Amino acid sequence: QLQASGGGLVQAGGSLRLSCAASGRTFRDWDMSWFRQAPGKERELAAVIRYSGGTTVYADSVKSRFTISRDNAKNMVYLQMNRLKPDNTAVYYCAATPRIAYSAFAMPSSYQYWGRGTQVTVSS
Repeated sequence: QLQASGGGLVQAGGSLRLSCAASGRTFRDWDMSWFRQAPGKERELAAVIRYSGGTTVYADSVKSRFTISRDNAKNMVYLQMNRLKPDNTAVYYCAATPRIAYSAFAMPSSYQYWGRGTQVTVSS
């Protein structure tokens, strides 16, 4: 089970930190991702972090502004979002799956577990 939190309303240029709490004794074997879905658009990958935490991948649009991290001791994943833009407005979802191929990172269908999502709204 995944529980995302930390969303809210922020002005452009501001920051938010999303958190995802995971339950399960195999968390350290899961690849963890943050997806987002804006109104009228498909769900897309924002960032992914490998089970070990040693590899991260970001969507081009968020590179250098977003940072994904994890704490395997606490079963937590975070997404630090800086210099937010209005087009970052979306519902952000935490997703998890046992280790998957690099080529499968960006496909929502690759993930077995999803949180409910947290709304991020960036005003101009």
